[in-house]
Amino acid sequence: MGLLTGMTSAQAAALWSGLMILLLVFLSIRVVMARRANRVLLGDGGNARVLLAGRVFGNAAEYIPAGIGALAVLTLLGAPAWTLHGLGGLLFVGRLIHAVSLSEKRPTAGRVLGMVLTFTALGVAGAMLVVHAFVGLPHV
Repeated sequence: MGLLTGMTSAQAAALWSGLMILLLVFLSIRVVMARRANRVLLGDGGNARVLLAGRVFGNAAEYIPAGIGALAVLTLLGAPAWTLHGLGGLLFVGRLIHAVSLSEKRPTAGRVLGMVLTFTALGVAGAMLVVHAFVGLPHV
């Protein structure tokens, strides 16, 4: 854990943003592989496996950019590294749990947990940004 505590705010934002981008790349590759395996050139071709892979990627792509943007702006505003680790880690773990759980063919508690973690991270980040617009963040 010492490695994380020695990071600057920018390094913390870079770590979590990078991990989330890599998650998007991995999920995108899964879509390509599903299309190739099922000989689908575009879209899902009516194939359930391709549709699911596309939705798993699409769901992550709907939330991750907002989280990365929030991390970047909070870094520019001087948020402490521990805050960025908390928000970035929460969002990354939420998206990872959700992606794994959404890959199953039935509703799971993991899907709910993933969304709760995601909404918590984005909600707290959003609130911090709004508050900072009027009050400012403490510089640590």
